[in-house]
Amino acid sequence: MAAKRVYQVWKGSNKFIFGGRLIFGPDARSLLVTLLLIIVPVIIFCVFVAWHLRHEFSSYNSGYAILAVAILFTIHVLVLLCLTSSRDPGIIPRNSHPPEEEFRYDSSVSVDVGGVGRQTPSLQFPRTKDVMVNGVTIRVKYCETCMLYRPPRCSHCSICNNCVERFDHHCPWVGQCIGLRNYRYFFMFVSSATLLCIYVFSLSAFYIKVLMDDYDGTVWKAMKESPASVILMAYCFISLWFVGGLTGFHLYLIGTNQTTYENFRYRADGRINVFNRGCLNNFLEVFCTKVKPSRNNFRAFFQEEVQRPMAPVIAREREPDELGGDRRPKVEDDLDIGEDLLKISQRRNIEELDEDIRSRGSNGQPHTSEPDSIMSSDHRAPTIRSDARHSSWERSGSWEIAQEVLANSNITESRNYVTSKEMRQ
Repeated sequence: MAAKRVYQVWKGSNKFIFGGRLIFGPDARSLLVTLLLIIVPVIIFCVFVAWHLRHEFSSYNSGYAILAVAILFTIHVLVLLCLTSSRDPGIIPRNSHPPEEEFRYDSSVSVDVGGVGRQTPSLQFPRTKDVMVNGVTIRVKYCETCMLYRPPRCSHCSICNNCVERFDHHCPWVGQCIGLRNYRYFFMFVSSATLLCIYVFSLSAFYIKVLMDDYDGTVWKAMKESPASVILMAYCFISLWFVGGLTGFHLYLIGTNQTTYENFRYRADGRINVFNRGCLNNFLEVFCTKVKPSRNNFRAFFQEEVQRPMAPVIAREREPDELGGDRRPKVEDDLDIGEDLLKISQRRNIEELDEDIRSRGSNGQPHTSEPDSIMSSDHRAPTIRSDARHSSWERSGSWEIAQEVLANSNITESRNYVTSKEMRQ
């Protein structure tokens, strides 16, 4: 079976193309709509406006610059769009198991076992953790899906199903999360789209002015001559409210070193922004710092991690006095010790009896009291052993007898049989 790569077994909702080289969000199809909203108006502008303006300037062929700028600037916007939507936004790799170093045992929990309270250690896992940021303590949360503590400014995107560093928002127009590694390109894309709208709107209005001068007509007559210019002006005017407003909003966020997610959360909670380093330093942080490398190598071969066994929980048995008088464990231990002592005493008594019988048999003095004592000892042993078996049943819930106990009883019976036979002889 061929080894799989990381992008083939990726647990997030992302989509990959070109063998894992490009990563998109699950709503990557919306990117096609964005491309059409950019490319189609530019084509209309180049064909119906820029082409007619190529000879409208004093210097010959200088009007071609209008066409060239429109094409090059559109390519610039499309490149920024691709850099925003097709790269890792700062996904934090998820763990295959919770961080074991964060587990702690709480022995203060009392559990009622058999009517007696016992102190049993319970496994506790903190859902939050305090970290220091610029001398201020902030609380980070544990992500159940990714099984990790989210770093500061990190949040879990419910659409992409990933934890993203410096999470700003999930943009459906680019089909990707906006985070630490693509926020710069996202802002440049939005601001460049704003400039492109202004460029198309301005030159379309200029072309209307040229038509009015050429035909000595009114605005309505010029608009009839070039309806494409009117459509472009209306389209760019509406688009400017969206991309222009978005550009202004993110300029404010960059100046105060906030994300969209933090801005709404801080306003709701009334918390202080601990990441603000001043307007100039905030802009330098976004535009003049090196983009961090991705934490994920999507083209690497997937290696299944061996599940580490959990550390056994060793509970400390409390003393009988602490358990409120429960002496059953002590009684069971005493029975086990008494059983061992019984085996030793039986072995010693049999050996002494054998020697006594041989000595008295040689003197010709038969005694009938020894067999009775032997039989009485033989009867006493099973009685005590039945108690031991009963104690064993209380612990294990069965009437199974240990093999060594049966063996010892067989030896005792065989020795008694031999002794009685010798006495008859």
